[in-house]
Amino acid sequence: MKIEVNNLSKSYKSTKALDHVSFTLSEPKIYGLLGRNGAGKTTFMEILSGHILASDGEILIDGENPFDNQRLTESICLIKEGDNFKRDLKVKNVLRIYAYFYPTWDQELADELIKEYNLNLNAKVKALSKGMASALGIIVGLASKAPITIFDEPYIGLDAAARKKFYDILLEEYEAEKRTIIFSTHLIDEVSLMFEEVLILQDGKLIMQEEADTLRDQAYAVSGQVEDVEQFIADKEVIQSKQLAGMMTAYVYGHIEQATSAGLTAEGIPIQELMIYLTETKGA
Repeated sequence: MKIEVNNLSKSYKSTKALDHVSFTLSEPKIYGLLGRNGAGKTTFMEILSGHILASDGEILIDGENPFDNQRLTESICLIKEGDNFKRDLKVKNVLRIYAYFYPTWDQELADELIKEYNLNLNAKVKALSKGMASALGIIVGLASKAPITIFDEPYIGLDAAARKKFYDILLEEYEAEKRTIIFSTHLIDEVSLMFEEVLILQDGKLIMQEEADTLRDQAYAVSGQVEDVEQFIADKEVIQSKQLAGMMTAYVYGHIEQATSAGLTAEGIPIQELMIYLTETKGA
């Protein structure tokens, strides 16, 4: 399903959560939606899911607005950090409701995941620990098989082993049947290798949209004597630079081979570090 975001803005009284954001997601991929707290990620995901209206601009999915559009909302599953389900419902009733709502629901997968996470079907949502509540969200998100599946910090309370199992199952399901997966997280180092495309928001604006492989190949740190690094970066796109005791390190967007051939020390920048560098300065 093609997602077109056209001059999207959302304001809450005096706060602008999204500020004229435009981009297109044209094919099924695993997208990393990154940014610091307050960048506008959750607001964007809620508009995309049809939960709230934009103040200005629009999101179109296959040419249609998702708000109050059942055909589209049956194709979108948003799993948030918390409060995904009514607290007085039993787990088995939550799963029954979502199985009824999503035409693409995979009950066999849901049953496998219930066993994997040892989820008590007769427990009420309000009695679940944070980890078990997250497991329920993960089960719904994966078993929905919605063509657009959105995970917004979906694993609060899960330990490292349970998170890894989630990542492995998500990749298995994605490889078996492609869908658009939008993944927003602060644990970027854990999941960045899954990303096929990365979008970074800052202060409600889109500051980067790039193929993940391009970022891995072309964003790097170069270090050496100040004069040597300054000469090297003179015609380069520099993300950030810093100096200490006659030495300089610059974060550069380009081809790492150019730095090594110039006799400088160069190494790739993890996507998490790149996001930090890009968003730590106003107007980056």
